Amino acid sequence: MAMEHQILAKCESNSLLPLQTLSLFRSLTINPSTSESTISAVVQILTASLRPSLPSLHLGAILRLLSEIHSRRPHLSPLISAAVRSFSLLPNLSPRAAAESLSLLLSLTDHNENQNPEISGITESLFLSLAFRPNVSTRHWLLRNADRCGVRPSLLLTVLLGFSKDPYPLIRKAALDVLVALCRYIVVEDRDMIEGCYFRAVELLFDMEDYVRCSAVCVVSCWGQYLVESSQHGSKQGWSDTLFVQVCSMVRDMSVEVRVESFYALGKIRMVSEDILLQTLSKKVLPINKEKRFPGQFTAKQFGIPASAFSGAFIHGLEDEFHEVRRSACSSLRTLTILSADFAGEALNILMDVLNDGAIAVRLQALETMHHMGKSGLLRVLDVHMHMFLGTLVDSSTLIRSAAREVLRIIKLPNMALFRLFLDGLIENLEIYPQDEADVFSVIFKIGRTHGNFAVSIIQDVSLEVEPSFEGKLGFDSARSAALLVLAISAPLSHEQRICSIPPRIFSNAVVILGRISHGLADIMKQDTLLAYLSHCSRSTVVSASEFFKREEASFPMVEGDPPDYIGTELTNPVKMHLQERSDGATEIHSQGSLEPSNAATPEHYQLEVLDEVKNCMKLIFAKVEDIWALIGFRCMDEVLRTLRSWKEELASFSTVSPKYAGGLAFTLQYLRAVKLLGKVWVHFISERKHCFHGTGELGLLLGKLDRTLRDMRFRYTGLSIHEELHILELILVTYALRLSKIESIYDPFTIQKLHSTISRVELLQEGSFIEPSTFVIELKKSLHEIGPCRDGASYSPFLFQNLLELFSLKQFVFCGELGYIEAELEVRGNDLEQPLPFVPGLPVGIPFSITLYNTSSESRLWLRMTMEDSTQFVYVDLSQFGGCDKVRELAFDAPFYNTPKINFFALKVCIAMECLSEELHLHKDRRGPKYETANLCKEKEVYLLKEG
Repeated sequence: MAMEHQILAKCESNSLLPLQTLSLFRSLTINPSTSESTISAVVQILTASLRPSLPSLHLGAILRLLSEIHSRRPHLSPLISAAVRSFSLLPNLSPRAAAESLSLLLSLTDHNENQNPEISGITESLFLSLAFRPNVSTRHWLLRNADRCGVRPSLLLTVLLGFSKDPYPLIRKAALDVLVALCRYIVVEDRDMIEGCYFRAVELLFDMEDYVRCSAVCVVSCWGQYLVESSQHGSKQGWSDTLFVQVCSMVRDMSVEVRVESFYALGKIRMVSEDILLQTLSKKVLPINKEKRFPGQFTAKQFGIPASAFSGAFIHGLEDEFHEVRRSACSSLRTLTILSADFAGEALNILMDVLNDGAIAVRLQALETMHHMGKSGLLRVLDVHMHMFLGTLVDSSTLIRSAAREVLRIIKLPNMALFRLFLDGLIENLEIYPQDEADVFSVIFKIGRTHGNFAVSIIQDVSLEVEPSFEGKLGFDSARSAALLVLAISAPLSHEQRICSIPPRIFSNAVVILGRISHGLADIMKQDTLLAYLSHCSRSTVVSASEFFKREEASFPMVEGDPPDYIGTELTNPVKMHLQERSDGATEIHSQGSLEPSNAATPEHYQLEVLDEVKNCMKLIFAKVEDIWALIGFRCMDEVLRTLRSWKEELASFSTVSPKYAGGLAFTLQYLRAVKLLGKVWVHFISERKHCFHGTGELGLLLGKLDRTLRDMRFRYTGLSIHEELHILELILVTYALRLSKIESIYDPFTIQKLHSTISRVELLQEGSFIEPSTFVIELKKSLHEIGPCRDGASYSPFLFQNLLELFSLKQFVFCGELGYIEAELEVRGNDLEQPLPFVPGLPVGIPFSITLYNTSSESRLWLRMTMEDSTQFVYVDLSQFGGCDKVRELAFDAPFYNTPKINFFALKVCIAMECLSEELHLHKDRRGPKYETANLCKEKEVYLLKEG
């Protein structure tokens, strides 16, 4: 308490509070034991120090400290609010000081449910006064926080339209982004204002900057739909066509992002004339559109859009060189096909060609579009489509094969020939990929129920294939025989087959593989139900499923149309038998127990398919990370965490993979962990609504974990390409920028030096390569050049790094999949809790270790780290003493531990750590041990020691 009074007394005598004093104030603020009177005195000193003449650095630090006091001591908010409100009304206030004052006032009102109308009026007036200041960064900050300033919507829209003509493209983009956000939650009754927003965005479709045009497409889309909805009923179609044609004219833009956004915008339009839709699928102008000029703006100075401007728009999109564009075009077709049957038929012809696309994501989107068409009753499969579609059933990707089978579930086939082709395709799928057996059986069962007459005809033709041979052997290990049995037992459940002519003995044969069939039909009926059904049909001279379910009092409706997907009623079977497959292939009958599905034998070549599946799975995950970042931007962390968890589970299913991809699999899992941590930190720091930071301790922990994860990704993997390393380095730069954007980071020279070091590495890698740096990296270089090395007490504004972070967006990671993983195995010989090693207090003790290293080079510098409470000792691991090669090295040796305590028992935590030698900064210059940051190569182990005697 005496020290607190000394600090306060000293500060009251100073007219200008030094930065070191402000740091002491912050220490008092975050200390929970600091008295309320001391905190009140700090607030009084800080508010009394608010003067326009203060240096901007000091003024910003004072305002940020007041913000933190408000977040920790809400009862002092009225005092802080009154002082800042008075300060914000002072004349000659600099734009930066006014912006920081407005930020603090907004933070105060964000956390106050009973918002003071006077503060609301001040924030609106401050917003308007700052809107006309020449400072670009101030205007940009203002736009990012426009929705928090309490400005009346009509006035805000007018200001935003003015900002859309700003000479700086970053300001134009920010204004457009706010217009998109406003369109979603405000109601505008002024038709002229709606048209003004729409047509201003149309003008910006021809802006010189790619990112401005991209945002303009979003504004045209949302405000255009607003315009359609607010139109009279008779003019809705015309406005909707105008909107569609205007957006469609942008699908051949030079920018990939603009093309992608344009196709997604097209998919949101719910009303389009058929002749316009058909024109987008034909590069040649259709006769009906030759003389037409559609309303809209074709160029910066030309109005009226000719049909040639959007002719073949979807053809161009599906043939684009970038898979993101092709995928967005497929996604757009998904919703537009329901508008016209003729358009859906033509689109299906094109989508069939897309099934040969080289990108899994595009093929998958095409199949999802077909599935959506099938649910809408618009999927009309023809003979010419068969070759393309059947190829997806034997695709190397598990996701593609699964999506193709989902389409098959809902297809209604017009003739026997197509049905037979689809059945053969499913059987081929089963023969090549036996791991798909359960899902293939389920699909065959479903199409057999929906095409009962076709199923019966085929079974009658191939009945000998599902019968025992002359020697009495059952050949149901054959994929074809098993598939035909599933088809046979599905036919009686079809609404087309009330009385089925399938021989009863076929149902008896199906009982032999009951386990495999039951596994595939788990989503349709329970095993007991299936066994009772097969038993009934095998005993009947005339097979009638409806009679069986009626007799068993099952609620299985036999109605016209698709039968139900699940027969959920448990039937009482008088026999109550369960079948269990023996290893010799025979069948044993038991009165108790449950059936375990039998596993089909795995061919040797299946291992190669598994490796391809692992690689494709990793590539698909990296392709979808960009979508995850969009969810993080909207603060949908629950959805993000669910998605990341499902991806990790999918990767974990590949329990044993070839060493060729083991490193890549570990890297992918670590990358997902980095994305999760980055997302959690990003939600804390970059929020559209909250700019008052909480949980500093939690943020510090998250940043530390993220830092270690990215360091492991950079240094623990061999074979990283330049593109891969640059991607990781950019994430590291983002982590440092996030750390420097915290309000307490007024002076952090070490992180600044690490930023300089990492930027130097980025520049070195980019020399001689054709990889262009991102906007974030370019602007960060410029800012670091302005800041300098940050020595001799120099500092910076965290707002600088907050603005830079707005430029960052997580892009798709191009990953080769073949990496070496540097790791270690550490064992302590003859030691556990029951057998501790003996030691003499005060004397060194030798600890016997066995170390195995994987993928370490001779240049690596490894250390054995031994930690006891707060004391750490390092022992250098000399690789020249190891036997083996770079792939695997082994060594057994005794490491000395010197600082043995004078106690009876203690435990050491030990680990193998590797120095990150590419770092240019020396962390530890004055002690024995690693000079650079380290990465752990194994989990920490405990060594137990007991005092001798």
